[in-house]
Amino acid sequence: MSPMNILRRHRVAALLGAALIISPVVVSFAQNNAGLSTVAATTQTPVPGITAPNGSFAPVIAVTKPAVVTITSVTKAQAQDEGSPLGGNVPFDQFFQQFFGDQGMPMPKAPPQQQSQRQEALGSGFIVGADGTIVTNNHVVDGASSIKVTLDDGTELPAKLVGHDAKNDLAVLKIKADKPLPTVKWGDSSKLMTGDQVLAIGNPFGIGTTVTAGIVSARGRDLHSGPFDDFIQIDAPINHGNSGGPLVDVNGNVIGINTAIYSPNGGSVGVGFAIPSDQAEKVVAKLMKGGDIEYGYLGVQIQPVTPDVASAIGIDHPGGALVSQVTDGSPAAKAGIETGDVITGFGGQEIKDPKDLSRAVADVSPGARETVNIWRKGKAMQISADVGRNAEDQKTASNGNQSRSPSAEQGLRVPSLGLGLTDLTPDIRDQLNLAGNQRGAVVERVNPDKAASAAGIQPGDVIVGVDQTLVKTARQANQAIAEAGKSGKKSVLLLIDRGDAQIFVAVPFAAG
Repeated sequence: MSPMNILRRHRVAALLGAALIISPVVVSFAQNNAGLSTVAATTQTPVPGITAPNGSFAPVIAVTKPAVVTITSVTKAQAQDEGSPLGGNVPFDQFFQQFFGDQGMPMPKAPPQQQSQRQEALGSGFIVGADGTIVTNNHVVDGASSIKVTLDDGTELPAKLVGHDAKNDLAVLKIKADKPLPTVKWGDSSKLMTGDQVLAIGNPFGIGTTVTAGIVSARGRDLHSGPFDDFIQIDAPINHGNSGGPLVDVNGNVIGINTAIYSPNGGSVGVGFAIPSDQAEKVVAKLMKGGDIEYGYLGVQIQPVTPDVASAIGIDHPGGALVSQVTDGSPAAKAGIETGDVITGFGGQEIKDPKDLSRAVADVSPGARETVNIWRKGKAMQISADVGRNAEDQKTASNGNQSRSPSAEQGLRVPSLGLGLTDLTPDIRDQLNLAGNQRGAVVERVNPDKAASAAGIQPGDVIVGVDQTLVKTARQANQAIAEAGKSGKKSVLLLIDRGDAQIFVAVPFAAG
């Protein structure tokens, strides 16, 4: 499994540091325990008016650094293991071993009493309100029993958690001070361009507020860590403890929140990620009102419309979100959305890809009625859907990638695609853990040199539809594929049942 695919925005085990070390590559989140900070991404953009004549960033830092704070959160230990130097946090021990042991440095030992009672994590944040409102990452304070904020001048103050949102990895804190507090302003991340200069400010490793500079390396990065991934990638050095700190532009405005790094060793290698300010500012405004954020829920599994899929279903160009499965009883099912529909618009917004739909639905308040634009079997149509409430176990979109064991039985061959199909029997249903009423054609063999293999078809997949027509047997599937080939289509669209999900796979016919 790819390291990025198992990225998560929460603390490891008992919060002895929010770093996930995934060998050989690690995605880490900025937070710390026992003196170590976890990693977050940061960057800054060129400062048009504030930079000094010699190109120094000093004027920008003078304006922004006073508003950057260090956040220390404390949690109670969940377990104790005398064999562990950090009191039972095996994943974090592995991080320590990699970060210290592999470099010949002695492993730090935590006092036995501290191991069993409390653990500290370190991150960064920034003040956006003179009333003491502070923004940071959710993973910096998630599950904390107490939170302490250290201002740039060294003043330590207790902080209250006002609101948090795990899906966007954002949290809002509040402190009370007996003096005016410096603040920073939000910038416009939509204007950022690859190559723009940026500055990351935070407290790496707990050594004190530190500033690093770099450029925007890329926009729109998806780390597969949540439904709203749209990270700014930067090369400004950031490390453990930078999480939650601001990424500022050359005007001193916050255009991102440092959140994660991609690293082979737990340290900065110049690949960091920040949440764009345009996304964060909206969420923070809601969190400032207190509590959690409720997200809309439609109840569909969706996937991209690739050129092959577009060709198979007769769309002029790729775009939209292809519905591969509709959850029974969901708002989508009640609205009449069907498997095979391509959603091209939602709530007045154009849907260019599945991520657009996930964000559009999530941004709608539960209970709202929205218009859904659909392309169905050659016709454009419009329906209305009542958006539901998204519980933790519900997803607007997901992709099935669970493989199964193939059947050993010989069945029909589909040489044009390189498939061997067989009917579903009671034994095969048991073997694949399928319902008794499941129908379709089981893929028992895939020729590695043919188109089906290249398209990702796997032994154990169950073909339940061909070109948006349901099939019940291997013979029906074979006939439908043959008819698609005779019709002159460049590819055939197969609806695959795989694991707990359904996906569409477009398989091109061999040329000639």
